[in-house]
Amino acid sequence: MTVPPLIWDRRPDELRAPAMICAFQGWNDAGDSASSAVAFLASSLNARRFARMDSQEFYDFQANRPCIRLSEGSAEEIMWPTVEVFEAFAPRAPRDLVLVQGVEPSMRWRAFSAHLVDLAEALGVQVIVSLGALLGDVAHSRPVTMTGYASDPSLVERLGITPSSYEGPTGIVGVLHSTCVEAGLPSASLWAGVPHYVAAAANPKAALALVRRVEGLVGVSVDVSDLELASADYERQVGIAVQSDPDIQAFVERLEQEADSEAELAPKEVPDGDTLAREFQRFLKQRGIRP
Repeated sequence: MTVPPLIWDRRPDELRAPAMICAFQGWNDAGDSASSAVAFLASSLNARRFARMDSQEFYDFQANRPCIRLSEGSAEEIMWPTVEVFEAFAPRAPRDLVLVQGVEPSMRWRAFSAHLVDLAEALGVQVIVSLGALLGDVAHSRPVTMTGYASDPSLVERLGITPSSYEGPTGIVGVLHSTCVEAGLPSASLWAGVPHYVAAAANPKAALALVRRVEGLVGVSVDVSDLELASADYERQVGIAVQSDPDIQAFVERLEQEADSEAELAPKEVPDGDTLAREFQRFLKQRGIRP
């Protein structure tokens, strides 16, 4: 008996003008930034899983090995690499979210992306936003460098970030975006820059930057207080480590000077009314004040 590629736990409840937010662990996810951003959204909105992809269809288990976990003290449970799909309701926002997270598949990327697009269309998803993070010559002490691209001019304008000019090898995020374009489904891709000199560390600062961009793009806000604290602690800890190595410190200082020079040359943008309103709503919510 052939198992369908998408395995349903249940059919999701009625979703309001949903946006699909996707992140995949692996090549697309420097510092675990993208996957952490989606996981944070899922936790903040009490997301519930309703489907998952069949591992057998899309993974090379020698490249992404399953893990054994003890269940009830002795029985073994196999944890297979997969991609899971969640529903997240945002009562105070104009839309709900469909969250997609898991390990980047090893093979059959076009089929995998087509299944996600089919699912999005069946759920009435209005836009798909994929998140990624890449290593670069950026300083941990400066604002996170953001790039991205979108299928629609209005989405490009709402991104408010530097358009990506990257050409070269891609991951599942690039294939998914291309599949969305072919299907005529509005889509955008957001990428955060992660300092390559702390590549092995989880980067909550980049995750926070991605969450905030998602909020602005799809109009769903969450309380980011915990992520802000983790971001500040990350910056402090990395700063201490950098100061202990004169060579790294000199390199980071050069990156900081370059970032400051670029910031001085960049045109100063005044936030629009919607952005200011979202920031004020977040301010009130984080202090327990009902707007």
